[in-house]
Amino acid sequence: MRQKGQEDTGLRQPKLHRSGEAWEYWDEGCTRTARWTGEEGRQLGWRGQETTHDRAGVGNTEPAWLRVQRTEAATANQSPPKDLGPVRPHGPVAGPVAGAVGADGDAQGTPEVRHQPRGPQRRQTGARGAGSDPRTAPGPPPAPPPTWPPPPPVSLNDATARALSPPPARPLARPARVPPFHWRERSAPTAGWLRTEPPPGGSGSMAAAAAAMAAEEAEEALGLFTGIGLSEAKARETLRNGALSALLRRAVLQARSALGPALDKATGTLLYNTAARLKDPKHLGFLVGYIARREILTDLQLSAALEYVRSHPLEPLDVADFERACGVGVCITPEQIEEAVEAVISKHRAELLAERYHFNMGLLMGEARNQLRWADGKTIKNEVDLQVLHLLGPKTEADLEKKPKVAKARLAPAEKQKVAVLENGDMGTETQSLLEQLRGEALKFHKPGENYKTEGYVVTPNTMALLKQHLAITGGQVRTRFPPEPNGILHIGHAKAINFNFGYAKANGGVCFLRYDDTNPEKEEEKYFTAIREMVEWLGYQPYAVTHASDYFDQLYTWALELIRRGHAYVCHQKVEEIKGHNPPPSPWRDRPVEESLLLFEDMRKGKFGEGEATLRMKLVMEDGKMDPVAYRVKFTPHHRTGDKWCIYPTYDYTHCLCDSIEHITHSLCTKEFQARRSSYFWLCNALDVYCPVQWEYGRLNLLYTVVSKRKIIRLVETGAVRDWDDPRLFTLTALRRRGFPPEAINNFCARVGVTVAQATMEPHLLEACAREVLNEHAPRAMAVLEPLKVTITNFPSPKALEVLVPNFPADESRGFHKVPFHQIVYIEETDFREEADKGYKRLAPGQPVGLRHTGYVIAVQNVIKDVSGCVIELEVTCTKSDVAEKPKAFIHWVSVPLACEVRLYERLFLHKNPEDPSEVPGGFLSDLNPDSLRVVHNALVDSSVQSARPFDKFQFERLGYFSVDPDSEQGKMVFNRTVTLKEDPGKA
Repeated sequence: MRQKGQEDTGLRQPKLHRSGEAWEYWDEGCTRTARWTGEEGRQLGWRGQETTHDRAGVGNTEPAWLRVQRTEAATANQSPPKDLGPVRPHGPVAGPVAGAVGADGDAQGTPEVRHQPRGPQRRQTGARGAGSDPRTAPGPPPAPPPTWPPPPPVSLNDATARALSPPPARPLARPARVPPFHWRERSAPTAGWLRTEPPPGGSGSMAAAAAAMAAEEAEEALGLFTGIGLSEAKARETLRNGALSALLRRAVLQARSALGPALDKATGTLLYNTAARLKDPKHLGFLVGYIARREILTDLQLSAALEYVRSHPLEPLDVADFERACGVGVCITPEQIEEAVEAVISKHRAELLAERYHFNMGLLMGEARNQLRWADGKTIKNEVDLQVLHLLGPKTEADLEKKPKVAKARLAPAEKQKVAVLENGDMGTETQSLLEQLRGEALKFHKPGENYKTEGYVVTPNTMALLKQHLAITGGQVRTRFPPEPNGILHIGHAKAINFNFGYAKANGGVCFLRYDDTNPEKEEEKYFTAIREMVEWLGYQPYAVTHASDYFDQLYTWALELIRRGHAYVCHQKVEEIKGHNPPPSPWRDRPVEESLLLFEDMRKGKFGEGEATLRMKLVMEDGKMDPVAYRVKFTPHHRTGDKWCIYPTYDYTHCLCDSIEHITHSLCTKEFQARRSSYFWLCNALDVYCPVQWEYGRLNLLYTVVSKRKIIRLVETGAVRDWDDPRLFTLTALRRRGFPPEAINNFCARVGVTVAQATMEPHLLEACAREVLNEHAPRAMAVLEPLKVTITNFPSPKALEVLVPNFPADESRGFHKVPFHQIVYIEETDFREEADKGYKRLAPGQPVGLRHTGYVIAVQNVIKDVSGCVIELEVTCTKSDVAEKPKAFIHWVSVPLACEVRLYERLFLHKNPEDPSEVPGGFLSDLNPDSLRVVHNALVDSSVQSARPFDKFQFERLGYFSVDPDSEQGKMVFNRTVTLKEDPGKA
């Protein structure tokens, strides 16, 4: 029966009562969480009130735990506690209470219910249930009795003097863990925590009782779920999802209380969809009430209802507005449906008569549904079918034939490759796939100002007002940021982050900040700041603004003081080694007075503590179980921008979300390893009542056969395995640029990898394939010889050199030509000549002439000149015009009057795919270096057309590959790096 003033939601107060020979405990969701029978029940000491109510009922008899407290109070001559009403276990239920007296006069034990602290002592943390865990935070210790006279106020010297001394013994913030089988957690949001002591006979009988109880619960829930129309297989699948089964059970019981035990399948489907799709369980009773009253009848109405409660997170809901948005009370008559369909068919009558049943009938249904939003879809379809049949008559044989497909017009290659876009006021060119392929998780992102629609986002009473202010500042614009640490060079993984942050903002008409996370002055250098911005701009992006975390140091410090005043932070003196790991001991300074922490934090700022002697920690538990992360630490290192103004610096956990808030970022995009920090992200913004952005995580990009860790790259540099951060064998962005990878290729590679939650580990040859595609379109042709062999043309047709026109792009000669000299002496590759032509060999050999590319001449060997060791050092040949000579089997490249140059040929730096994996490389990554990762050709020759090339200019050396001018080039001695070969090496696949 409902108590006065209690809302009739179908739910009841939690209850401990007797059912036959057993004792049972039922929570407020009408879910039985514990049951004991026979002797075991008596041994456990459960003495709940006797009641004749049904097990979901609420009685007014005195609970056993309260009777025990009255008995203890009477023994101690104390005033008995007030009756707190039915049992509502907000915290753990402790074991038997010593000294309890049962109904038969025997000493018994009775469970003690500990209430979770409310008000300012109860910590709210962030999304996904992180924060104050009732298993790990039993609540504050009881306040000591007041003393008189009161102690003098804490002075600065007093606080400093006892700062490093642990406080008097007090209960720790987290009790010792109990064996797992003593705990039973309910996944329903309203369920409590229950703890019991094992029976005297050991844990065996307890485990057996728990197993029997679980089996009985499962069978009972199975009956509930199949009773609403679920198949047995679907019901069992639902039972495996604890959260869903608990919500569905509550919904079914509430509906039964209004409609009776028999629910039709349509109602059952609505209940199941409500439990499965509802993001905030607090609205479950509200929605089920509408279903039970037959005011929400269709899935369309339910979808509108779910969207409404998701879009209106604050209580109370506007019932009239809700019912208007969900079509409650709207009645669509058959006459209205008939008129709407008739109007739509009349509109498309000519097309229907022409195409008959090949016409898209879905178009008719869609337009009719737009006119009658809450009409039943099946009824509309039946009416459309009926009126179409009346208009066209039965289907003929021609109507039954499949409609021929219309070939789609294909774009020309040039149109497909490039589209003009407007970027920061300037016209730019980029491949269309960059923005087209930026999909995956991005499709699920919220719109600016609708942060609360994101799953897990924490809504506070101030959230909507803060979002309104945010929209007024940004104008509804998408804002992202790329926040690198300036302590190293960006690598290929950062390229994905740059493309995602800048690309998503650009695709949605927004802006992206480049913000340096410069909170660790020990590792930051100016060269890293410069290199990071240079790489961002090299990839083709212009930051909306370049900011630094240090720009906000004053505001961050002010907020830290406010966090202490609100009781959410404290000064701690545990050493770094003590708080490392996944299960560090709780801080004995966690409950230190606010005034004391404020004074000590001021001492930290003034430099009165050494490094490691004090930290400021936040009171929260993160999703990975890490407790009380550090917000500030002491570092006596001058900052490159603020000098020696500060000796305390904020951490990433503290700085990141608040800088996002200051800059009004809408989408804080970060890689998956930061998911454990999402709870602290939401918690900190809400604890300070400032605008809270939304953090979205995506999978990072890794490459095989390389390392990207800053620490390991430094090891490679120190050991001489590579020259520096820009060694072309590495996959830092500076190294890729030096090797000759165009930025468009890197952007295309990131777009093809896509944005997903799962981590992507790719082969390097996929990046090389993207480079070939771009370089084939943009790298002009030239000729070079790596291992030159001198060739003298004895019948050269001119006393001086001829000029030969070579197309820059042979496939499209309209893109221009360049001139190269053709002299009596030319050089060819050593490998293009053999003294004996094997079967299948098509290049130069005695008796087998070849053509010289672009000259119009064919040469034939007349004499082979060798040195004393028998090596061929020169060939004497004759030339013939190609239009009169027999067509040769092959054409080879050559150079004449060449430039001397150095060519560097690169291969993979490591031999194994995962050089950091101990199981694959037991000796460590330094033992896996490829000795052939670099081959330097010192005496290569290249044609004179590249003489004016600058560093990073790119060419295709015909038949050899794609090459880029290295910054080491000097006057008279050019250096080229091979970017990739012309064709993919089959061994790399």
